[in-house]
Amino acid sequence: MPELPEVETIARALAPGLVGRTILGVDAPDPTVLAGPRTRAAFAKIATGRTITAVTRRAKLLFVNLSPLPEAPDASPALLAFHLRMTGRFHIAKAAAPVPERARLLVRLSDDSTLVFSDLRRFGTARALFPEALAGWDFYASLGPEPWDMTPEAFDAALRRRGTRIKAALLDQTLIAGIGNIYADESLFAAGIHPETPCRAVAPKKREALLAAIQAVLARAIAAGGSTIRDYRTPDGVEGGFQNEFSVYGKAGEPCPACGRTLVSIKVAGRTSTFCPRCQK
Repeated sequence: MPELPEVETIARALAPGLVGRTILGVDAPDPTVLAGPRTRAAFAKIATGRTITAVTRRAKLLFVNLSPLPEAPDASPALLAFHLRMTGRFHIAKAAAPVPERARLLVRLSDDSTLVFSDLRRFGTARALFPEALAGWDFYASLGPEPWDMTPEAFDAALRRRGTRIKAALLDQTLIAGIGNIYADESLFAAGIHPETPCRAVAPKKREALLAAIQAVLARAIAAGGSTIRDYRTPDGVEGGFQNEFSVYGKAGEPCPACGRTLVSIKVAGRTSTFCPRCQK
């Protein structure tokens, strides 16, 4: 599933081809992609005629920000919100390009291009909404702070209140938003913390080190264009590069890059977690 670095990379790659274009129409070859307004007509009514002003990210969600309608400039702007789930992908198709077989949503633009959202496993969703509706979207409203918005004091306080294992806490999007299995494993290794350690048992200095590790690992992953394990590609069809920098994720049975001891894997919160039993006691 694309995590924060992958969605951030996608948002940055889409922006040059989308910002300033006006939406001329919307089609949903697979209408099950629609959430919120669950019909093509309802989705298109919100989106059509608006100009794209920005492409942004919140946690693992991608937002296409839209201007007010030209005939009502004092009215509300709007948003297209995409949850990529496991295999959601975007690309910008040029005029007259064939529609991809797995296309689920087509957003036709004023320069004769089309924003295509495709999704092999069909778990991804798209919704059109107004900003004031975000508070009523339970998933969005429950999201915790972005990693760079969380202070060491707030992170420490959040962990001190929890008896869950630290790996499970990092995967909890209500605690800190955008981290998935890859970046939880890499951050815990960088901070020297065993994934099964109860949150309350992590020393204050280690909690501070963990937040710094999360921020550093995510920044490195964004700089590398995210991580491609199987399906993830940028809108240009390019694989991410951070998988070449993994220290532990997916490397059970290999030597630890720090001490040479064999990396092992266990299940934490239903997810495979790889760690070094010497460096992460």
